[in-house]
Amino acid sequence: MKLLGVTGCPTGIAHTFMAEKALKVAAGKLGCQIKVETNGAIGVENALTESDIKGADAIIVASDKSVDLDRFNGKPVLEVSVGDGVSKAEELVQACLDGKVPVRRGAVIQNLNPGQNQNAARQIYKHLMNGVSHMLPLVVAGGVLIAISFLWGIYSFDPASDQYNPVAAMIKSVGGYSMGLMVTVLSGFIAQSIGGRPGLLAGLVGGAIAAGTDAGFLGGIVAGFLSGYLSQGVVRSLRRLPRQLEGLKSIFIVPIVTIGGVGILMMLFAQPCAALNQWMMAALSKIQNTSPVLLGIVIGCMCAFDMGGPVNKAAYVTGTVLLGQGNYYFMAGVSAACITPPLVLAIAATIRRNRFSEEDRTAALVNYVLGFTHITEGAIPFAAKNPLKVIPILMLSSSISAITTYLMKVEVPAPHGGFLILGLVNKPVVWVICILLGSFVGAVLYILVTPVAKKKTALPEDLLKEETVCLFLENTGKEEVIDEMVAMLYADGVLQDAEAFKKEIIKREKISSTAFGNGIAIPHGKSPAVRMPRVAVGLSKKGISFDSSDGEPVYAVFMIAVGENEDEVHLKLLSALSKKLMNPGFLSRLRECTGKDQMIRLITEE
Repeated sequence: MKLLGVTGCPTGIAHTFMAEKALKVAAGKLGCQIKVETNGAIGVENALTESDIKGADAIIVASDKSVDLDRFNGKPVLEVSVGDGVSKAEELVQACLDGKVPVRRGAVIQNLNPGQNQNAARQIYKHLMNGVSHMLPLVVAGGVLIAISFLWGIYSFDPASDQYNPVAAMIKSVGGYSMGLMVTVLSGFIAQSIGGRPGLLAGLVGGAIAAGTDAGFLGGIVAGFLSGYLSQGVVRSLRRLPRQLEGLKSIFIVPIVTIGGVGILMMLFAQPCAALNQWMMAALSKIQNTSPVLLGIVIGCMCAFDMGGPVNKAAYVTGTVLLGQGNYYFMAGVSAACITPPLVLAIAATIRRNRFSEEDRTAALVNYVLGFTHITEGAIPFAAKNPLKVIPILMLSSSISAITTYLMKVEVPAPHGGFLILGLVNKPVVWVICILLGSFVGAVLYILVTPVAKKKTALPEDLLKEETVCLFLENTGKEEVIDEMVAMLYADGVLQDAEAFKKEIIKREKISSTAFGNGIAIPHGKSPAVRMPRVAVGLSKKGISFDSSDGEPVYAVFMIAVGENEDEVHLKLLSALSKKLMNPGFLSRLRECTGKDQMIRLITEE
């Protein structure tokens, strides 16, 4: 089966590529092919072509930002969050294999549960995250540039100050322009996600009004949704206009109506939004001044709860807004809380390696790099495996880091960068100690609640033997070839009941053919009739009619036989073989083998 995937997250940094990897691993494990397009921070990579889409059996879209879905009309499409792409990849691939994927028709997309349309909350979240994903790079770049200007002095931008430096003033101005676009871009791309190009234009104007009237972040969100839905409604209402008026509609009517309408509405909504904004900031400042412990708990729990999701982003964006108002304390706690979760896993993997499988331990140690650079998402795969135990630990550890940061009155003037911006922090050593304190506490708790990891099942060494290799299969029919392969296994003592094992092979073939294309078939079965795991290999010069998905004959058959309780060996074998056998060059090399020992050596080495 040929699957396609599309992944994307608001920041385009971590979730996007973790979902890509998870889908590829799941597809390999379940024995199917997949190509995944990523919509990351640097744009679209590994883009799906027209021929890819035409040849796909199903498409998995795991994205929290807007991607082009119209190209998939008429194809079975699963649309889920990028988080589901990371934590439920195998379930998604299995749904495709089971044919439980609804066909996308027009603008209607159905979710993982057949017959259920995406709910409004999911749609609103996607539109909001589309705005956030475009806004964040501006915030990060602008905030870091402003923070760099402070290296010459906190008042180095002011010509009236003794600290004044023209280079610092220029850098701060550039950073200020970048930060100044935050609300405008947020609003514009929320609207673009809803209403396309007309929505983008109206959203940019609405966002500029929100920024210019102190309606701030909340005003930008209101402007974005107003612009998007108004533009969508106006465009739909004008669909019946004659084609000759298309130019007039797109350049004159729609922009005037949408921009004018949003502008008027925003002038009315701006003051209430500004008042609400001011109330929120005042409330946060009050908590910060009167109860830094309570503030640390709130921020720690928010940042670690969904690690890069909407709750995390709410705390982060609030911190960036307060940075613009000269409040550097709030962002210090937010950054500490975001850095802590990946460090918890990295430190735990360093202290007790037996709590992690070999693969997981490698991924956990990479979290040192992710944590040091303020990328919280590295903790997600570990939290997804045991959320009820791991997420509370991460929330507690992040809260400890945030609380101690606030108690020690640390100031962080940049919205991102992790330990790369230590030179800008007023108490860098103290801040690092606060973060490591929370991280060590979390690591110890993680070790206490996590059992010793099971060791990976090693594949038996005698999976391939010359007695179960055939260079010239006699038959060309599917069932006859299966009989021939089963007979080889029985003759070598692998099977104690040939007929019982054959029934398992035929039962699997009735679900779907195990001919994977490229001239390869991998019939497989688990049965109590199997004494020892074995892979029988048979080559055909004439070609075998094996109900292949591409309609082509099969020239190589790999029959996997495993015992009833050897699920892990079965899946590892199927995954390893299917990955290698998808390579057309491998079949060519296999067919050139002139001896059984040569064939076994080729398969073993590759």
